[in-house]
Amino acid sequence: MNALLGEISHIETDGALSIVEIVSNDMRFSSLVVETPKSCAYLAIGRKVEVLFKETEVAIAKNLSGEISLRNRHSATISALRYGGLLCEITLNNKDEIVKSIITERSAKRLNLTVGDRVEWLVKANEISLKDLG
Repeated sequence: MNALLGEISHIETDGALSIVEIVSNDMRFSSLVVETPKSCAYLAIGRKVEVLFKETEVAIAKNLSGEISLRNRHSATISALRYGGLLCEITLNNKDEIVKSIITERSAKRLNLTVGDRVEWLVKANEISLKDLG
């Protein structure tokens, strides 16, 4: 599980849903949560949270251009690749933050990924969970 420390910077609510914006080490994340500030006390601007997302939810793009609906789009450098049959674990580094991705080995080879490559990693907002740090 990827876990980054962050702080809530903005909350937009409609009905029982909220889009929560979080800043973590100069990176901005959006998380779609089935809570509101009225139903969940930790949803407050300035609150410290952990931004959590599975390695299998991190997509990798190389030479991505144009617009895309995913708001969680960040650049990083590949610092390690570990092939294991069907899957490939990719270790990404950006501003001393480490994020891991697990994609199929077939996709990693199709993208011709190598250590040192600059790539973008993407996560859908509904795949990001928040943990209150009090």
